[in-house]
Amino acid sequence: MAELHVRIGLSFLAIAGSLPMFSQESIDSLVLSDVTVTARRPTTKITSGTPVQMLYTDNLAAIGVNDLADAVRRFAGVNVKDYGGMGGLKTVSVRNMGAAHTGVAYDGVPVSNCQGGQIDIGRFSLDNVEMLSLAVGQDSDPLQPARMYSSAAVLNITTARPSFTRGRNFGGRVEVKGGSFGYVNTSARWWQRFSDRWTGAVDGSFSRADGNYPYRLVNGSAVSTERRNNSDITSWQGEANLFYTPSDRTELKIKAYYYSSLRGLPGALTLYNPVSTERLWDRNAFIQSVFTTRLSPKWRLRATAKYNYGFNRDREKGNQFEGGIYKSVHLQQEVMLSASAQYRPTGNLSVSAAQDGYYNTLSSTMGECPYPRRLTSLTALSARWTPGPLDLTATLVNTFITESVRAGERPGDIERLLPSVSVAYRPVSSEEFYVRAMYKDSFRAPSFNDLYYERLGNVNLRPERAKEYDFGLTYTRSLGSWLDYVTVTADAYYNTVRDKIVAFPSTYAWHMANYGRVTISGFDVTLAASVRLPRSINLSVTGSFTHQKALDKTSETTKNYGQQLPYTPRNSGNAGLTVATPWLTVGYSLVGVGQKYYMSQNIPANLIKRYIEQNLTLSRELNFGKTTVTLRGELINFADAHYEVIKYYPMPGRSWRLTASVKF
Repeated sequence: MAELHVRIGLSFLAIAGSLPMFSQESIDSLVLSDVTVTARRPTTKITSGTPVQMLYTDNLAAIGVNDLADAVRRFAGVNVKDYGGMGGLKTVSVRNMGAAHTGVAYDGVPVSNCQGGQIDIGRFSLDNVEMLSLAVGQDSDPLQPARMYSSAAVLNITTARPSFTRGRNFGGRVEVKGGSFGYVNTSARWWQRFSDRWTGAVDGSFSRADGNYPYRLVNGSAVSTERRNNSDITSWQGEANLFYTPSDRTELKIKAYYYSSLRGLPGALTLYNPVSTERLWDRNAFIQSVFTTRLSPKWRLRATAKYNYGFNRDREKGNQFEGGIYKSVHLQQEVMLSASAQYRPTGNLSVSAAQDGYYNTLSSTMGECPYPRRLTSLTALSARWTPGPLDLTATLVNTFITESVRAGERPGDIERLLPSVSVAYRPVSSEEFYVRAMYKDSFRAPSFNDLYYERLGNVNLRPERAKEYDFGLTYTRSLGSWLDYVTVTADAYYNTVRDKIVAFPSTYAWHMANYGRVTISGFDVTLAASVRLPRSINLSVTGSFTHQKALDKTSETTKNYGQQLPYTPRNSGNAGLTVATPWLTVGYSLVGVGQKYYMSQNIPANLIKRYIEQNLTLSRELNFGKTTVTLRGELINFADAHYEVIKYYPMPGRSWRLTASVKF
C-alpha cells in the first residue's frame, strides 16, 4: 500500500514537473496604460460556505498592532497561548481544537514542525506582510496543497507583492521602531523590476528587546513589584523573492527565507526564586517555489516545491542537571512536493485534485533518539457546484503516513479517508445575505516528540480525531455616499475531539497516551463598518465576540467531567476604532478575555482572572513627491492591566512604541 501511494504521488508530481512546457505557447497580449483601482478591503468572505476572516496590516497598524501574534488575537474564535516575555512561545488554537490542528501557510505553502507539531507564530514578522486570513474548515482556493485541505483550520500569511510608482522600476521602504523594555526594530525592503516579465523583492529586519518589564508578585496578602528576567530576544529575519510572469496565464514565484534568534525563556514564576537560565537558539531556513498556469479556460495547474531546515539548541543551568547544565540540539528537515489541478467542464461546476508528498527527518542529541524518518502522502479531491443561489463544495482527503527508525520500535502506518462538505445559499438575489453550513472530518498525527521523546514518547499512539459542524449567517450592505459598507457575520458551531494526545502519569514516570474526549460548542459574531463623514473624515469600526463551552467528556467518574477545559474562557472579544482625517489618524483597540482556569478542575484556586488590554495610536503621513513618510506613536495597554495568558507567565503592563518609516 505504501508503494502504491508513492507511485501515485510521483506520477502526479511528474506531470506537474512538465507544466512549464505548456507555458511556452504563444499568447497574444495587450499593453494597457496604468490605472488606479480604489476598493474597500473585506474583512470576511461572506459568500464562502466556510468561515474565512481577513486582516490587512495597514489597518492593523492604525490601531497599534505590530506583532503577528497580537494580530491573530483579533480573529473571532482564536485562542493564542502566549508564554510571556518578548521571546515567549506563541501558538494558535482555533475553536479550542488544539494548536496541532491549526495549519499555517506562508504565501500559500504549508509551514511545518514535525518535531513538536505546533507552529510558533511569534517568529514571523509583520514587517513585510500584507494580509492575514483565517479559514475554519478550509479556504476556497481550488489549487491549494492537499495539506491545507486536511487541516481543521488554516492561518495564511500573505506577504506584500512588489508595486511600483508610475515611471519607476524600483521601490523601497525603511522603517525604525523603538519602545519600552529596550525594544528596537529596523527593517528594510527593496523592490526591483528587471523587465516586463521579471521582478524581485528583498526584505530584511533586525529586532531586539531586553524584556525586563515589571510585574506584580502576589504572595497571600503581600504584593511586590518585580521585574521579569531572562526575557530578552535578538532576532534576524530576511527573505528574497523572485517573480517571473511570461504572460497573464502563467507565473513562477520563488522565495528564500532565513530566520535566526537567540532568546531567553523566562519560565514560570516561582516565589523567592525568580531566576531563569534557559536559553534557546533557533535557526530556520527554507526555499519554496510555486508555478501556476492556465492552460485553457477550463484547465488550471499548479506545482509547488519546498525544502525546510530547522535547527534548535537549548541550554539551561541548574543543580537538577548532571554536571550542572542541560544541553540539547535538534535538527529537522523536510522536503515537500505538491501538484494540483482544476478543471471547469461548465460555468457552474469545477473539479480539482491535489497530491502532496512530504519527507521528514529528525536528529537529536537527546538520549535514545531513533532518528525517525516520515513519509506522508496526501491526496485531495474536491468539487464545487454553483447552481444559481447555491454554492456547494465537497472534498475527500486521503492521508497515508509511514515511518522508519534506526533503532527501536516504529509506529504503525496511518491511513485515513476524511470527507468535508460546505454550502452557502443566497435566498434573495438583490441582497448580499447568505446562509452557510459546514461539516468537516480531520485528524492530526502524533508528532515526533509524542512518539519518541526520551522516557515520555509512546509509539503506540493513535491520531487525534476531530469533527466540525458550523452554521452561519453573513450580510453586507452599502448605503448611499455616507456608509461605505457594513458587514455582519454570525456562526454557531459544535466540534468534537477524540483520542486526545496528552502526557499521562504512570507508576514511575509520565508518558504520552490517548486519553480524552472533548466537546466544543459556541458562537462567533463579527462586525465591520466604514462611514464617510464631512471634511474627508473616515470612521472605521471592527469587532468580534466569541462565546464558547469546551467541556471534558472523558469519564463520568472524574471530578472534572463536564467542566471547562484549561485555558478556555467562556467569553472573549475585541474591538477597533479608527478615525482617519487629512491631518491625523487616531486608532483605538481593545482585547477582552473572560475568566478561565489553568487546571482541569474549575475551582477558585485554579482561576485566572479576566482582563481587558487597550491600545491608543496616533499616526501622520507626509507626502514629498513620490516619497511618503509615516510617523506613528503608540501607547500599549494604556490602562496598565496586569494579567496572565498562561498561569505564572505575567504579561507586560503599560508600554510605548514610536515608529518612523520612509516609503519611496
